[in-house]
Amino acid sequence: MSLGGDISVSKTLVRQRVTANQSLSRTRSPRPGRCKKSTLFYTTVKKPGLTGQVIGCKLYCVFVTSLIVGLLEKAKGSRPVAKRTRQKPTPKNTPKNAPTSTSAPEPDLRRAEALLLELLKITGPSCREAEVARFVTAELRHGGVPASAIETDQAHRRSRCKGDVGNLICRLPGTMRGPRRLFMAHMDTVALCVGARPVKKGDWIVSTDKETALGGDDRTGVAVVLSTALQIMRQKLPHPPLTFFLSVQEELGLLGMKNAKLGALGRPRLAFNFDGGPCDQLTVGATGGDRLAATVHGVAAHAGCHPARGVSAITIASLAIAQLHRDGWLGKISKSGKTGTANVGVIEGGDATNVVTPLVRIRAEARSHDPAFRRRIVAAIEKAFNKAAASIKNEDGRSGRVEFDGQLDYESFRLDDDDPSLLACEAAVRSAGGTPWRNISDGGLDANWMSVRAVPTVTMGAGQVEPHTVNERIELPQFRQACRVALRLATAGPYSSRSA
Repeated sequence: MSLGGDISVSKTLVRQRVTANQSLSRTRSPRPGRCKKSTLFYTTVKKPGLTGQVIGCKLYCVFVTSLIVGLLEKAKGSRPVAKRTRQKPTPKNTPKNAPTSTSAPEPDLRRAEALLLELLKITGPSCREAEVARFVTAELRHGGVPASAIETDQAHRRSRCKGDVGNLICRLPGTMRGPRRLFMAHMDTVALCVGARPVKKGDWIVSTDKETALGGDDRTGVAVVLSTALQIMRQKLPHPPLTFFLSVQEELGLLGMKNAKLGALGRPRLAFNFDGGPCDQLTVGATGGDRLAATVHGVAAHAGCHPARGVSAITIASLAIAQLHRDGWLGKISKSGKTGTANVGVIEGGDATNVVTPLVRIRAEARSHDPAFRRRIVAAIEKAFNKAAASIKNEDGRSGRVEFDGQLDYESFRLDDDDPSLLACEAAVRSAGGTPWRNISDGGLDANWMSVRAVPTVTMGAGQVEPHTVNERIELPQFRQACRVALRLATAGPYSSRSA
């Protein structure tokens, strides 16, 4: 018999049974007030003489209808119903804007820009960073960081320049496992920034005082680091152990970083420095620098009555500098395939025009990525000054002399191509929509001292343009990008490199 015949028979049975039940319902209708219960599926009545008998007319109809539906489904070849799975509920204490395992957190860019403008207004050249440190500390405390997690060290007391405050350090325990990560910038500016009046103009911040620099070097970096710490606290974002480090006296030769104690930083394994240029520029190496002080001693005499009795310290210094220039040991230097730079930046001496100057002080520097070649530059400077001093004698046969005092400001470094900090930075920049590129700097950075002390550090920019000049300005799109990248690195998601 065909399946169509089955359906036809079933429909006939249904009509017969429904008719019979309708007849039974008319015969056994309950008296008024005797209906016990009525629902969508059945009606229960009590009939005299049949106490307790249940008539399920509607229930029976539903059953037959279900049977017919089943036969029709079988005729069409019904598919198995997919098994439904229950999703795990989101924990009640998870913030609404917390990132998922594959999404990146987004910073509050409006708040970050407001912080930057406030920081730019604070006067804080090298050795006078205390007000900046107070501002940052107050913001961290207001953001929920406990006082016990914030400290300033004694680096300024160990520095040759002293100062009014040490490096500021904030350490947060991790909410998830992973190596400690360090985020750093420097609080001081060059003296040219004193008196700056920052104002936002479109996508730029500039100084309305045309006689000053702006201080974006490195208040942009400070704002990025501070904003990152506050975002993590306010959004309760999961993160590995973190250290936020703001140094002092960077502009004087990295003195704050040089005198910092690594133990106070929690011994980080990955480190990120925000200082200079666009955010996509990742500085993976930098030159080393030596600072040189020379004291030139001459012989004093009356310049009008007895000039031949004198030996001019100014003349000695002039001859030495001219010789260095002729021999190619000043400015950009290239010798036998080695390169570097040297500069005489300060000359101080003399009190009167009628005195043969007996004393001149010189300050100079030498830089090179090659430590051995840098020592050659220093040796050439010393040789030129000694030769010049010996070449000038007075009528009594006396000559001048030169005393030298040199020191290493910072050593050069170069990160490995597969360094975990570098790979993490590149992944974070890409996830934020950027294209990272690697850079070698001819300037010194706090990363120099970190890297040579076994904490390889990548430096990235935060929007500074033409720092240390009256044309200095801040490119806000690059600053915003730095804030995004920093927050990705701090939360250590899959967008910040698997190898990190």
